[in-house]
Amino acid sequence: MASPNDGRHSYARRAQYGAFAAYLVAIVGIITGLMAAIIWVVDPVGFANLRILVAEATAPVARTVNAGTGAAGGIDDSIAAWWRAGSQNQALREDLTRARRMVIHAHGLEAENAELRRLLALTRGDIRPIATAQLLSTSANSTRRYAIIDAGYGDGVRSGQPVRSADGLIGRTLEVGPNVARVLLITDQQNVVPARRARDGLALLVSGRGDELLDVRALNAAGNPLKIGDVLHSSGSGGLYQPRTPIGIIIRLTSEGGLARPLADPGSNIGVIVEPAANAGLDEPPPPVEQRDPISEDGN
Repeated sequence: MASPNDGRHSYARRAQYGAFAAYLVAIVGIITGLMAAIIWVVDPVGFANLRILVAEATAPVARTVNAGTGAAGGIDDSIAAWWRAGSQNQALREDLTRARRMVIHAHGLEAENAELRRLLALTRGDIRPIATAQLLSTSANSTRRYAIIDAGYGDGVRSGQPVRSADGLIGRTLEVGPNVARVLLITDQQNVVPARRARDGLALLVSGRGDELLDVRALNAAGNPLKIGDVLHSSGSGGLYQPRTPIGIIIRLTSEGGLARPLADPGSNIGVIVEPAANAGLDEPPPPVEQRDPISEDGN
């Protein structure tokens, strides 16, 4: 059995050794400092060289310590940057969304202004429009092709008047209310438009198919004189549609004629013009001619 005094003696010895080591380190430090001071006074150049040697010897330790400190600082910076990047990315995404919306809005305004400018050019022609309106809706998914415009009886619109856009013919008014009107599109199966080929005036008949295309047939012509790329416009025959209104372009030939794509798309046009029928005013009596007395003109 160990005596309790053994533990106390061991602790005392460790304390003595620790004190001795501390004194030794202190003495060595004092001696080193004195020697450095003496060398610095006696030989400054040698002291500078000694300082360089010490710096070279402690450089690996300094690099290791600095690398650890830098790594720790880099980790802190990375964490802070990652934290800030989340909020910055969110802000950038919001800015990008706002910018995209502004661009889309600007493109929409540009297209709308271009459409309105073209409609304004139409109103300066020899045919004075009855009303300018906007397409409110179209039956694009139905076999019957109709559209609703925001002009009605109060605007001077009547049934059977042509409706066109800046690109070409849309159709004709079918039913008219106080503020809106229903338009029968040229793509409807019940709509037939007398037409001509733009390059030579060949008489044609254009009828709707109930889809996105038009049937085109030539009148009084042997064979099939149509060619892909032929442009069609209204002839004015029948007294309904104004002459020289663009209708469509031939995109496919058939055994009896061709298929044309309308130049005006009711789904994309923002504005239309309601025109008077081609025969409007033809049945009105001519204005009275003023009769003059030739005797009074001669002064007799």
